[in-house]
Amino acid sequence: MDKLSKKQRSILMSKVRSTNTKPEIKVRKMVFKLGFRYRLYKKDLPGKPDMVFVKMKKVIFINGCFWHGHNCRKSLTPKSNLKYWNNKISENINRDKINKKKLKKLGWSYLVLWECEINKNISKVQNKCLSFLQDK
Repeated sequence: MDKLSKKQRSILMSKVRSTNTKPEIKVRKMVFKLGFRYRLYKKDLPGKPDMVFVKMKKVIFINGCFWHGHNCRKSLTPKSNLKYWNNKISENINRDKINKKKLKKLGWSYLVLWECEINKNISKVQNKCLSFLQDK
């Protein structure tokens, strides 16, 4: 049973951001300091990637662990309304797979960064980004 009323839950869920999240901003600042320039949320690409490097044909997705079904402690399924949440998260996972296939077909490379790894070890994320962006 949900401890919050429908109205309280609605208010709480309305505060969940899909763009300009703290992990996104952290990665953007880091990548910018490394000297790379990018575009944000290019809507004409599958999945509307968080960061787009047009000339390199590369994109970076910065995924929230809960919303994209990462296998970590941040992605625990809520105890109430289990059927809804399991369905929602599995749909997100399937949509992500389809979008990645579409990107590959269009000749784009992608890197997925997870919220937990960004918060845990930013220097490791920096190395991942450098390796990805410098790879020809």
